Amino acid sequence: MRIETQRYTEHFGSVRLNEVQKVLELDSGRAAAPHSPQNIAVLKIEEEVIKDYEEKLAIAILIKDEKLKLFEGVISGVPHDCVVIVVSNSQRKQVDRFSIEKDALAQYCHFTRRSAFIVHQKDPVLAEAVADSGYTELLGEDGLLRDGKSEGMIVALLLAMLLQKSYIGFIDADNYFPGSVWEYVKCYAAGFSLAKSPYSMVRILWHYKPKVSTGIFFRKLGRVSGITNRYVNSLISANTGFETEIIRTANAGEHAMSLRLAKLLPYASGYAVETQELLSIFEGFGSVLPLAHRTVAKHGVDIFQIETRNPHLHEERGTQHLQVDMLLPSLAAVYHSPLCDEVTQENIMNELTLPGILKKKEELPSPRIYRAPSDVNLEKFGEIMSVNLDSYSALAED
Repeated sequence: MRIETQRYTEHFGSVRLNEVQKVLELDSGRAAAPHSPQNIAVLKIEEEVIKDYEEKLAIAILIKDEKLKLFEGVISGVPHDCVVIVVSNSQRKQVDRFSIEKDALAQYCHFTRRSAFIVHQKDPVLAEAVADSGYTELLGEDGLLRDGKSEGMIVALLLAMLLQKSYIGFIDADNYFPGSVWEYVKCYAAGFSLAKSPYSMVRILWHYKPKVSTGIFFRKLGRVSGITNRYVNSLISANTGFETEIIRTANAGEHAMSLRLAKLLPYASGYAVETQELLSIFEGFGSVLPLAHRTVAKHGVDIFQIETRNPHLHEERGTQHLQVDMLLPSLAAVYHSPLCDEVTQENIMNELTLPGILKKKEELPSPRIYRAPSDVNLEKFGEIMSVNLDSYSALAED
């Protein structure tokens, strides 16, 4: 793979924010000769290097009642050496869609002989393990895991640690192009190979996000992404004193982290999760608030933003989903951050009240914030889940 080199890096305390790097070539050929000169503007990342990182990488796929063909396509796009962790919150009452997903994954893994695990978000054994670890805020009144994207991501993260992986990447289950899934994972590995710190994150910027109507229009940014980026950059600018547009991936559903970083971050509920990940890093290591971990501050945190060649085509969810489910919680995370200044807060309220997403003078609800996984008893979680881990394997019945 060839990508652009890091041409510009901004610093926010001990956080290194790298400008977007574009993928230039998906396959860069055989390994170069030892002293082959390289263009200083272009980085060639050898396939063997990428493969080394894929072996250490868990890919988490969160699914809720998606089309089965889309799910199968997404799985097929994940490189073979990555372990797949599927966290499903699909219905089980009228039609047991989880059972169908489990069967599809088992069949696929039977023929491809790859490693994959699948668990339902409402699994009682999972809830018992979470409760035993002291992570009780993840549980609802029924004693089972709460609904929500963030909650599923935390489960996947805990399982990746149990499987002793070093990195975790997230990919949405509604992607129409298996080739784009394959590229995301390659980008994750490429980003981690460039990191100076063991505390690193890679966030994907889609080359295009096509919208299908009477024809196909190749849109550069999602409607929510452009808005959230603006306010995250406003928050950074207010704290550094220099205006910036460095963040282009505030709502990146496709992103990956080293587990050494991931286990230290507090997470927001629902669709605020991707934005809150950035905010948690800024709050913990931006040197404005007290440092969360001195060791991390010493190494620094590397954040990479990589623009893909493949477009990203997924299901259109409608205006209600974009405004209420995604934009509202994302901006609420920014608004309620202790780093957020009054001007940014005022602008966020205007952004939400003018189109009627919020009523005038209505308070902006704060997203639920979950403790970092490192704050709970992970050994207790592991004791219960390790005993049952084989039953979650896609090859359990082979």
